[in-house]
Amino acid sequence: MKHRIVVLGAGYAGAYTAGTLARRLSPADTEITVVNAEPDFVQRLRLHQLAAGQEIEAPKLTDVFAGTGIRLRLARVTAVDPERQVVAVADADGGGEIGYDTLLYALGSHGADHGLPGVAEHAFDIASRPSALRLRERLDSLSGRDEGGSVLVVGDGLTGIETATEIAESRPGLSVALVARGELGARLSAGARGHLRRACDRLGVTVLEHTEVEAVEAARVLCADGTALASDATVWTAGFAVDPIAAAGGLEVTEDGRIVVDRTMRSVSYPNVYAVGDSAHAVRDNGRPLPMSCASAGYTGMQATAAIVGRLTGRKVPNTKLEYPGNHISLGRRDGILQMVDDEGLAKPKYVGGRKAARIKAGILRMSLWANSHPTFGLPRRKHRLAAAAPVPAAPDVSAEKAVA
Repeated sequence: MKHRIVVLGAGYAGAYTAGTLARRLSPADTEITVVNAEPDFVQRLRLHQLAAGQEIEAPKLTDVFAGTGIRLRLARVTAVDPERQVVAVADADGGGEIGYDTLLYALGSHGADHGLPGVAEHAFDIASRPSALRLRERLDSLSGRDEGGSVLVVGDGLTGIETATEIAESRPGLSVALVARGELGARLSAGARGHLRRACDRLGVTVLEHTEVEAVEAARVLCADGTALASDATVWTAGFAVDPIAAAGGLEVTEDGRIVVDRTMRSVSYPNVYAVGDSAHAVRDNGRPLPMSCASAGYTGMQATAAIVGRLTGRKVPNTKLEYPGNHISLGRRDGILQMVDDEGLAKPKYVGGRKAARIKAGILRMSLWANSHPTFGLPRRKHRLAAAAPVPAAPDVSAEKAVA
């Protein structure tokens, strides 16, 4: 019987990891199934561009996995049962269960509303392709009005900054404001903060610092100081969260729901479950957790791949690099900031800005798209056979542990 590897999610982490496993493991011993709700590969790093009105390439996953032997199941994951080693899914045919021997959890994250009133009902986000397209449709309607309209972006993290500047550049007829809970670009170096402010001024983005939002309504945002800010389209970028699926399934998770993993991305509670990308609480080599980011997806994916291949084929499991080098921030299509950080995650004094930073960011995006669209390119052609003496790890007796506790 073949060893069943099931990959949940086909984003930056899931798509490339699945393809790498398919190239390195023999199909005589393994079968790989990828479960994803959408039929396309989504360039999440460019969803702010999609929302602003630009066309963004979205390769079909059937094309991405063509020739790899990977089975693609278009369905939404509804539950994980690590005790029974099955995943519950829902699709147009009603769904069902998928059994696994090794599970790679790469479901990523979504926008976090932090429980604030009105966010879910009235705000837009760009955490997924459908939500970015809904925002695009709303911006289209505002741009068609003689009086234009106001766009309020809440959240001054990288996503908020990129979204506000992209919309302002692409749709100059709209009034764009960025709501920052603290100082704009507080985690950047002094020089990069100055560059960011100049970019906002150039693009006409109004920055509202030290402003805390308490509620979102259909046509305005209510702030903690009693201020009401008019808004025809409120874009919520104030953080990300993960689905409670892993926690509900009994996997050990952090307070924010991310799966706790060891140095090789293996769940500390179920040894045949691995987590990568935003779904994993992975600790860097310097002892600090990796942030939710595309870069983290790459590093955790490489480590999980090496661990799965090593353990299934009886080889040594290497420790691959786990680090967070810095941030690449787009400020429209012709400007940007490249801010490197030190081992403590603090901004280094020097930064790269302007067109050069924009070109570097564009190059990274092209490389990322190509790598995920060609997941098996450049890997060893030899497909390793599974070790006969490498049985599937047994799940721990959680019920017995709970009884003892």
